[in-house]
Amino acid sequence: MAHHHHKVSEKNLFITIILNIIITVAQIIGGIFSGSLALLSDAMHNLSDVIALIIAYVANRLTARPNTETKTFGYKRAEVLAAFINASVLIGIGIFLIIESINKFYHPSSIDSIWVIWLGILSIALNFFSVLLIKDDAADNMNIKAAYLHLLSDVITSIAVVVGGVLMYYYNLFWIDPLISAMIAIYLIWASVKLVKESVSILMQFVPESININEVVNFIKESKEIKNAHHVHIWKLDEHNIHLEAHIDFVENVTLQESNDVIAVLEDTLHTYFEITHTTFQCEYNRHGNKNIIV
Repeated sequence: MAHHHHKVSEKNLFITIILNIIITVAQIIGGIFSGSLALLSDAMHNLSDVIALIIAYVANRLTARPNTETKTFGYKRAEVLAAFINASVLIGIGIFLIIESINKFYHPSSIDSIWVIWLGILSIALNFFSVLLIKDDAADNMNIKAAYLHLLSDVITSIAVVVGGVLMYYYNLFWIDPLISAMIAIYLIWASVKLVKESVSILMQFVPESININEVVNFIKESKEIKNAHHVHIWKLDEHNIHLEAHIDFVENVTLQESNDVIAVLEDTLHTYFEITHTTFQCEYNRHGNKNIIV
């Protein structure tokens, strides 16, 4: 069963990566020279988007490669593996930023808030332009949609950084800087933990959260030709593809052609109701053994 996914505009994706690299480097330099931890935190937030966009760009190219005799699934999980590594590193960065925020909150220091204001404005402008660049692709590609939502959140966090910069410039409220930094870091950890859970679930071949395995089995058994389904495995190959394999007991000793007809109907209905994209069935008749769903 073949399924094709919308190919994203690599040109727009590449431009978005360059824009976010510019933002990240500018904010790191600005954070160091201004002494603003909030600016550095926003830079780490933008760095996470740079990595996510690079993953999307590379994955878009890798998944186009044909499967081979030694790589029968191709590079379908390259994106998932990279996302897991990326999110794990960002959790560590987020924890470090929270610790630094606490230290700086109790020991505030003077900050050159002009850097904070102007670099925050630069981040808002470039991130908003990036959002417009990949908006159309986000409608058809889950990976790009995730990056799109992250870029929107970047606009919001950068607005918070600018507001903090203005308050520091006019009222010398330097404790706002570590507060904003901690808020951004907490959001970074929250988003990264969610990504780690999702990627681990795929890498460990857990049943997708959207699917109840008993419902799938009962659905298969609704076919009058089938009396049992066992040795069932359901997992996600990558973000898009859900695989199912199972042993199915036929009521009668049907021909190979008849079993093919039953399976063809099952494949279509399982895809419609459970979004299962690939199935492998072992057909059985009067075969003894363990008939449990999970073996």
